[in-house]
Order: sequence, then structure tokens, then C-alpha cells
Amino acid sequence: MKPYIGTKSIFAEPQQSAGGFDGYKVAYPDGYTSWSPAPQFEAAYQEDGKLSFGHALVILKEGGRVARTGWNGKGMWLECQFPDAGSKMTRPYIYIKTADGGLVPWLASQADMLEDDWTVLIGWPSVQGAVLSGEASHG
Repeated sequence: MKPYIGTKSIFAEPQQSAGGFDGYKVAYPDGYTSWSPAPQFEAAYQEDGKLSFGHALVILKEGGRVARTGWNGKGMWLECQFPDAGSKMTRPYIYIKTADGGLVPWLASQADMLEDDWTVLIGWPSVQGAVLSGEASHG
């Protein structure tokens, strides 16, 4: 067998199984729902606002917007620019909206890459037919 690492965005809420085991009700973007035991779920998923830079990078590459909860500036966020035929740039790049409203190319610092306080502002998938506590309208 080959090793795999998975990254997917879901919505979940705590729920006990019919047998009384702690776990989570999980809703996927296609509307499919399932139940996952707490230890396996907690080992596989991180809550929004506690995401790693790796998770934030996946969201950026999918066209989303992310920020760090630990940033001091108000309203700062990152997005990825994907060049089109009229662009001077030929490769995608990450840019930041600064606290003063400017938009400039961004390079990650060691601190930014190693923190687990990233949050998704735009880019959560919608969950069709599986609303959990009204939170599935995130995206």
C-alpha cells in the first residue's frame, strides 16, 4: 500500500452514535452525510481558525481567501492571483490586503508558516442538502 494525506473541507457538529459513542455528524459538499468516531475525526480535521498554513495554501490554490487570527492589522487577508491573457505576470502569486487597504505581493514569514491560527474567509464549499446548525451557509 502507498501512503496518502488527505485534505478536504467539510462541515461537522458533535453527535453521539446510536450506541452512545462520541463522534461527529459530517456533511460533505455534495450533500452526503456520515458519522465519524471522535478520535478519528479529531486526528483528521482542524477547526476553522486553527488551520495550518498548509490548509490555508490549499484554500488559496482553490481560489479562496484566508487570514491569520493572530495578525494585528484589521481586515488583512490573502488571495492568490491567477494570471489571464492580459496579465503582465505569467505565474500565480499570493497577495495581501494590508491594514491600510493596499494590495501587494506577499511572502510568507517563518512565523506565518508555523502558526496554526489560519481561518478561511471565502472558499468554504457549500453543502447541498445537509445543513448542520445553520452553519453550512459559510461559503
